[in-house]
Amino acid sequence: MTIDWKKEVEARKDDLLNDLIDLLKVKSEREDDKATADAPFGPGPRDALLHMLAYGERDGFTVKNVDNYAGHIEFGEGDETLGIFGHMDVVPAGDGWSTDPYDPVINDNKIYARGSSDDKGPSMAAYYGMKIIKELGLPLSKKIRFVVGSDEESGWADMDYYFEHEEKPDFGFSPDANFPIINGEKGNVTLGIHFQGNNEGDFTLQSFTAGLRENMVPGTATASFIAPSTEEALAIEKAFFDYVEANPVTGTIETENEQVTIELVGKGAHGASPQSGINAGTFLAVFLDNYAFGGGAKQFIHAAAAYVHEDFYGEKLGVAYEDEKMGKLTMNAGLFAFKANQAGTQADNFIALNFRYPKGVTAEGLEIGVERTVGMEGATVTRNDRNMEPH
Repeated sequence: MTIDWKKEVEARKDDLLNDLIDLLKVKSEREDDKATADAPFGPGPRDALLHMLAYGERDGFTVKNVDNYAGHIEFGEGDETLGIFGHMDVVPAGDGWSTDPYDPVINDNKIYARGSSDDKGPSMAAYYGMKIIKELGLPLSKKIRFVVGSDEESGWADMDYYFEHEEKPDFGFSPDANFPIINGEKGNVTLGIHFQGNNEGDFTLQSFTAGLRENMVPGTATASFIAPSTEEALAIEKAFFDYVEANPVTGTIETENEQVTIELVGKGAHGASPQSGINAGTFLAVFLDNYAFGGGAKQFIHAAAAYVHEDFYGEKLGVAYEDEKMGKLTMNAGLFAFKANQAGTQADNFIALNFRYPKGVTAEGLEIGVERTVGMEGATVTRNDRNMEPH
């Protein structure tokens, strides 16, 4: 039996696109503040999961929903099970879109929407592969199970819960990587560099924020501070325009007497490839590092400017490493948060660094190495317990 696979795909192209576009319209960002027992990661991831499982029910597959954490779409018979693993959650859309990220647009044979490549588009392609095999009635020697997750971007709590209730497939693959195949994955850990909130300089930093998630390059950053005088504030305004002109960023600055507020815009990107973005947080820190902030504020700004800016491989922090097969360790500074001490309070002021590290590196070793470097700046380092080792 000879099958023209391209012809079979083309015959279902419109159906695939319609299903995918409907799925892409679901804003499936994790929202912990809206989480419930019925929606463990918020309504968006749950709705996208239900949407995908509904396709399986419509097309006659065996479908199971595991308490809105995850589910599967299954068919075939056999002693062994082939697993296909996809996820419906997405990282926050962020800024810089020229179209609505949840209103898909097709332009030049490409679909522009959040999740079109990670991971709703690839998941839909894999699902339609299953659908074609089923509709053609092809014989199978194994059961095929498409496991649909909803928390891949934030910690894999969906898979932890799913496999507490379901058996693992014997082997499988995930349509969430580069073609044709990737047979290894770097480790993943986030370190936090923490600073005091005191200010003893001529300039007083009130707040500094950038980033939505540790695994995203911050596309925007904002800072509010008080200059020593109105004249200094006006001089900063001129210097900021010169800085923006000389660098690949845009931004705005507002001054009122000594009060200064800056918003700087870079370019967001996925934290796995930080070199493809323009980190607004570090570019803003480099600009502010020219001014006489003091205490924890100075340490925060200087650490971002001196040890993180345009360093995607941990070289300035002394933790760079390259494996022959897995390649270089990569580092993304995804979150920046500083708030000056208020009376009787101590804010958690930090920079969150997300590392993708190859074999030959450990999360513990990264923590020790970063602590050794930034400890000289009066900072402390913590390690997120959601560590995935290279495999």
